[in-house]
Amino acid sequence: MIPISESIEIIKRETPSLGSETIDLDQVVGRVLAENIVADTDLPPFDRSQMDGFSVVAKDTARSPVELQIVGESSAGSGWHHELHSGQSVRIMTGAPVPKGSDAVQKVELTREQTVPAEIVEILESVKAGQSIVPRGFEITKGQNVFEQGETITANMIASIAAFGYSKVKVFKRPIVAILPTGSEIVPIGETPGIDQIRDSNSVMLKALCGKMGISAELLPIADDDLPGLKTAILDAVDSRSPRPQILIITGGVSVGKYDFTKTALREIGAEIVFDKVKLKPGKPTVFAKFGNTLIFGLPGNPVSSAVTFYLFVKMAILQMQRALATDMKGGFAITASSLRGAKERDTYLPAELQTDSQASLTATPLKWHGSSDFIGFARAEALIVVPKGKKFQKGEIVRVVYL
Repeated sequence: MIPISESIEIIKRETPSLGSETIDLDQVVGRVLAENIVADTDLPPFDRSQMDGFSVVAKDTARSPVELQIVGESSAGSGWHHELHSGQSVRIMTGAPVPKGSDAVQKVELTREQTVPAEIVEILESVKAGQSIVPRGFEITKGQNVFEQGETITANMIASIAAFGYSKVKVFKRPIVAILPTGSEIVPIGETPGIDQIRDSNSVMLKALCGKMGISAELLPIADDDLPGLKTAILDAVDSRSPRPQILIITGGVSVGKYDFTKTALREIGAEIVFDKVKLKPGKPTVFAKFGNTLIFGLPGNPVSSAVTFYLFVKMAILQMQRALATDMKGGFAITASSLRGAKERDTYLPAELQTDSQASLTATPLKWHGSSDFIGFARAEALIVVPKGKKFQKGEIVRVVYL
């Protein structure tokens, strides 16, 4: 049985990176960048007005109110490309280029315009140099990296990528994932369970968790608790399919019961079992193995254990294959809403809900659940409270949490 930190380092070390591909910009959300996004221009590309108003020479307004001659207009997409002199002003719109010679913009609400006998604007309050102007290159300068290789692309990043001419983006390939449910007691979700049977909830949950990462995992037929049949099912999954999965998730059969054949089956087909027990509650019997170029994760059959070990191990491997910069679960700290006790020999990850109060304190409330088979209790989990082995926390103490 190895510590969680050691198991994570082993998976990182054993996980290969995949190649890259270039895809259209509208398909890249959720993908991992395989190139730096570089600014091909300053942004903004010119001194830009933040306001609708009048572009002026700031010192002309020192003794406001003052009247200035209107000599032109600058709008977005149609600038006034002349030099502004003292005593003059240019009508300007939000986002428009600030004329050469101007060093401030007064908002239209603090001006009074007249057109007879000449176009004149009265500036009602003085302005300071630089007021209401975004200088050229203030956001980024040409040649700077906007985003780095290894960052995961979000929808918020798309406008920035598009602004620098990237209609296509180089990203790392996503792994091909297959899920093999095992257990003589489980039946497909569309069937009515017989005596001593339950529906297969694990595999569809794992497929959904893969889907959250943009991975379209393939669900394989259920394998019974039968060693020859299980060996055939695993070999079919990793050696006979085209394309072969880079990750195979097996659910169930990884413990030490009479009908837990997963580890035996893996050994007998020639897979290398890298580790098979982790100091983790829930999820102790997790198996990590390799068969050729395929990583195999044997996850416990209990639904909560299966979910927790997916978040801790499989999700990390999927990101590691894409050379993501951030592969570990994001987390932080919260105040526990009740007392907690860790297991004697294993770190415990307790499902919890999160709340904030009017003082901006984050509170983690452990969910009422009855062990690793209680998927009803786990259903509303937003985070996992990490309780190190042998550790106790009293209500109101600070605990570490990882977000789901």
